[in-house]
Amino acid sequence: MTKQQANWSPYDNNGGTCVAIAGADYCVIADDTRMSTAWLQHPYSADKSMMASSGFLADVRALQKALAARHLIYQHQHNKQMSCPAMAQLLSNTLYFKRFFPYYAFNVLGGLDSEGKGCVFTYDAVGSYERVGYSAQGSGSTLITPFLDNQLKTPSPLLLPAKDSVTPLSELEAIDLLKTSQGNVQMLNVNLSPIPVNLMFVLHGDKLEIVILNSTGTRREYMDLRLD
Repeated sequence: MTKQQANWSPYDNNGGTCVAIAGADYCVIADDTRMSTAWLQHPYSADKSMMASSGFLADVRALQKALAARHLIYQHQHNKQMSCPAMAQLLSNTLYFKRFFPYYAFNVLGGLDSEGKGCVFTYDAVGSYERVGYSAQGSGSTLITPFLDNQLKTPSPLLLPAKDSVTPLSELEAIDLLKTSQGNVQMLNVNLSPIPVNLMFVLHGDKLEIVILNSTGTRREYMDLRLD
């Protein structure tokens, strides 16, 4: 007789892929609006930073809610917006506080620092983070990261003297690179879903949302995926 066990997990991986590139005076973040077993995903934003997340949608929403509350308290106490490096540290502290029952969310935070340079911070689920020139998280990250490594070739952080991690691309070149990488990866990145694939694409928007932060402000662009 086969022994049967009832397995249950509080987590689910709803997929999604997010990518960010930092330039000399800009930061570009791209996030697909599709999630394989849940709803739309949208990045959390402040005036000087933007966070894109993948993983378990419920934990992503809870994390965004916690960050929004802490950001509001900061604005009331200091009468100013939180900078991107400060938001990066806040996100790290928030994730580490939940390390024994972590948020199943994998995050990329991008924005502009106090000098106006683009910055990207990449995280694991328990708050370890690093400032990099580019990063990818989510179900398509293993496909996008080698492509970005080949195209951008950011210097190692172990080199002395330290070199700037921002990419040499212009803003338009970085946007085109993200569109190319996300468009190609989404053709290959197939997530198993309990609902039919054609229905999933109709319900979940099937678009690429691109957020550009620079000295003039923030703007958004959208690109349709899988039009073929």
